[in-house]
Amino acid sequence: MTSQLNIVFIGLSLSSSWGNGHATTFRALLRGLHALGHKSLFLERDVPWYAAHRDLPSPDFCKLAYYDDPSQLKSTFHDAIVNADAVIIGSYVPDGTQVIETVRQMVPSCLCFYDIDTPVTLAKLRRGDEEYIASEQIPLFDMYLSFSGGDVLTHLERNWNAKRAEALYCSVDESAYRNTEKPLEWDLGYLGTYSPDRQPKLEKLLLEPARRLPHMRFVVAGPQYPDDIVWPENVERIEHLPPAQHADFYSRQRFTLNVTRADMVEAGWSPSVRLFEAASCKTPIITDRWRGLEHLFPSNSILIADDSNDVVGMLENRSLADRSRMAEAASRIVMKAHTGRARACQLTEYIRSFHKAASRERMPTPVEVSVGGVSS
Repeated sequence: MTSQLNIVFIGLSLSSSWGNGHATTFRALLRGLHALGHKSLFLERDVPWYAAHRDLPSPDFCKLAYYDDPSQLKSTFHDAIVNADAVIIGSYVPDGTQVIETVRQMVPSCLCFYDIDTPVTLAKLRRGDEEYIASEQIPLFDMYLSFSGGDVLTHLERNWNAKRAEALYCSVDESAYRNTEKPLEWDLGYLGTYSPDRQPKLEKLLLEPARRLPHMRFVVAGPQYPDDIVWPENVERIEHLPPAQHADFYSRQRFTLNVTRADMVEAGWSPSVRLFEAASCKTPIITDRWRGLEHLFPSNSILIADDSNDVVGMLENRSLADRSRMAEAASRIVMKAHTGRARACQLTEYIRSFHKAASRERMPTPVEVSVGGVSS
């Protein structure tokens, strides 16, 4: 295997960030791989809802190609798949179980599953929902790369028969996410697609504080929120915010709010990409509580809110000096360990270690030869 790796990704979307968090995660990772001198091909199902909202149709850090159905992966991309140092199939890929089977039959040298939704995936599998991966397919992968770390990895190996589970958290493109020094516009903001399980926390940690602090300004950006939500007058709504505008958005907030999906809170060790993005922009973060958070962001780098009173107190009582110290601490953490380049280094080490182990297994066992009655 050469020093330059050749990796094929089959993922939900790279071209469009509309209504999904996968695109920004893949973009940061693939940009990091490109910066390290590796080659990537990203294969994306050509679907109408992403085709109509493509904000990165021609990336300069990888090759991007589209396919119409799983069979085309074999008919059009067979050579790329079998010659790659690793093939990585992501979660939520349309017809994912069929995609996995099609790719597996081509016998790639290293087959990985990148689960950007690990707690959601496992919750679905426990319900018998095999939308994009079947439980019996998990042992077929050489590596299960998980959005969640901690004891989730042990759970994957012991209870779901993953051969090797490794944490591969989301990451941030530090060149795109930095403080733009725009004037502050909002006291607290939130960026995220509507999710029914997150909405009660958004109500508790943003909308109720907005009602209690009518002199302050709030903002919620993201698509698919139902029309029947009653937004307080001091809450601005932005329907969709493309990634190119994220840095400005974070930079204009005194604090930003992170809200974690219920399955991810239950599993723990599941940081949202929004945490890394906001920290990279040096925006102070208020987040809900989940297991493993303190290992990623110590208490001096982030604020944890359990209810509306906590948020109100933070907005009213935290000084500019406090906010600045916290934001700087969080930024240092992300710049050291959670950039796209840092994550790309992790991924390439995983792939290299797999190939080294596989090479050792293929080495012939020395045969004892008897010479004059003496083994040698």
